[in-house]
Amino acid sequence: MTSVLRPAVSGQDQFTAGSYRPISTHLAIAPPVSVVIPAMNEAENLPYVFKTLPQWIHEVVLVDGNSTDDTVKVARELWPGVKVVEQRGKGKGDALITGFEACTGDIIVMVDADGSADGHEIVSYVSALVSGADFAKGSRFANGGGTDDMTPVRKLGNWALCTVVNRKFGARYTDLCYGYNAFWRHCLDRIDLDCTGFEVETLMNIRVVKAGLKVQEIPSHEYLRIHGASNLRAVRDGLRVLKVILKERSNRRSLRRRPRAAEIGSGTGEAS
Repeated sequence: MTSVLRPAVSGQDQFTAGSYRPISTHLAIAPPVSVVIPAMNEAENLPYVFKTLPQWIHEVVLVDGNSTDDTVKVARELWPGVKVVEQRGKGKGDALITGFEACTGDIIVMVDADGSADGHEIVSYVSALVSGADFAKGSRFANGGGTDDMTPVRKLGNWALCTVVNRKFGARYTDLCYGYNAFWRHCLDRIDLDCTGFEVETLMNIRVVKAGLKVQEIPSHEYLRIHGASNLRAVRDGLRVLKVILKERSNRRSLRRRPRAAEIGSGTGEAS
C-alpha cells in the first residue's frame, strides 16, 4: 500500500487527498516539484539528463546561458513542456537565481546539465523534504555517495573548505562544493542569494545554517561529464569560495540559531 507523507511546511492543509501524486511504491506527495537546469551549450548532454528525470515532477526550468548550439531545441524536443528562460548575467549563480525566480513549484531541485547527476536520486531529496527537512543537501562523501569526477587536488580543496565552514559556522557537512541540492521554495526568503559564480552552492550551504534551517545530507553519486569541458577552474573557483566563506564569517549579522553538531545528518534522517 502506498503511504502518504504530507509536506512539513505551513499551509499544508491546502492540499486535498486527490492532489497527491505517487512518486514511488512507498511515497506520494502533494507539493509540486520544480527542477532547475542551468545550461550553456549542453545539447549533447541533455538527452542523458532528461532520460533520468522522473515523470511526476511538476516542471522543468531550463536556464539558457546564451547557448550557440541546439540546447534549447533539444530540451523542447525531450520535454515538450519545458520552461525556457534566458539567463541574466554570466555565472552559475546568476543562472540559478534566474531559474529559481521562474519556478512555480513548492520544492526546487538543482540539477547540472552535464550528465553528472542522476535524476533517479530526486526521490531521495524530495523524501527528505516532505519528512521535515528544509534543505536537502547532496553529498558525494556521505555514506553511500561517490564521485567519478574529482581529482585528488579538488578533493583536498573541497575537504579543506568544508572543514573551515564546519568550524566557523557550526555545521557538520561532509561535502561543500556540490550542486545537486533541493529545498522548499520558502527557503529563498531566508538565504538571500547574491553571488554570480560557482561559489553559489557554498553560499547557500552557509546561509541555510545561519538561518537555522533544518538540513539533511543526501548521499549522491557524481558521474563524469559526458560531453564537452567544464567551466570549473579549481584554483580560481576555490579562491572565490574561500572569499565567500571569509565574507560570511566577517558579516556581523548574528546567527539566528546555531545548530548542534549532531543535528546535521548524513542521510540518516538527522537534520539541523
